[in-house]
Amino acid sequence: MRKVERLLLILMILVSTCLLTSCGIGRSTAFIITGSTSVQPYVEILAEKYEFAHPDIMIDVQGGGSSAGIQAVESDTAEIGMSSRNLRKDEQHLWSIEITKDGLAIIVNPDNPVRDLTLAQIRGIYSAQYTNWKEVGGPDARIHIITREEGSGTRGAFEDMVMSEVRITPKAIVQNTNGAVRQLVASDPFSIGYISLGLVNDGESPVKAVAIENVPPTAYNVRSGDYVLYRSFLFVAKEEPTGSVMEFIDYILSPEGRQILENEGLIPEKSEG
Repeated sequence: MRKVERLLLILMILVSTCLLTSCGIGRSTAFIITGSTSVQPYVEILAEKYEFAHPDIMIDVQGGGSSAGIQAVESDTAEIGMSSRNLRKDEQHLWSIEITKDGLAIIVNPDNPVRDLTLAQIRGIYSAQYTNWKEVGGPDARIHIITREEGSGTRGAFEDMVMSEVRITPKAIVQNTNGAVRQLVASDPFSIGYISLGLVNDGESPVKAVAIENVPPTAYNVRSGDYVLYRSFLFVAKEEPTGSVMEFIDYILSPEGRQILENEGLIPEKSEG
């Protein structure tokens, strides 16, 4: 009996080991994509669908911010960095590709009657030149300014497109994700923030994206260039990827990948033909 029990125990160990190691037929390729928290949720959706069709591939998608993603590929700790801002001069030696465009939405609480702002007004709000909503056509109430953290690609894009050389007031409330900005604006009738256009209608708490100089923030207006606040979502690498990494990028740029991004509220380039 002891001999039989010993054989059964050995068999159980072998089976367990096989399951843990997949007996040589499990996932054989893994790579890391890290960076922008604006890009992250969309890449997670794409990675999940890609992994389902390619069970030998495992894609680890992480956040951390655009600058962190770019630093990760520089230090060889990730195969791909995600960036929601353009590369700076000291980063332009890196390989990059645009996977989609995204509008940058200026959001207010739905109870706020303000529906349209000019770039000059937004700049004035974020520099604390304007401190009361009545100065820009709203109610008589103090403006609560919400911004993203330093190093955020979303903040970098906002500073480039809206602020120019004017600094964001240090009195602004700093949040580390699009979702946190959105949640604060949804809960505060006198707040203002900026987030990815694709996330405006995401979640249970409603926010309102205002028009910029009478142009609503829509995919059509971004593609036409009429809506001026938009940025590229980039994949960045130390050099042009090959193998399974490039195959995943090709999937994102395929008609199927573009359709997924469009369904999620982003603005990929239309396929030819």
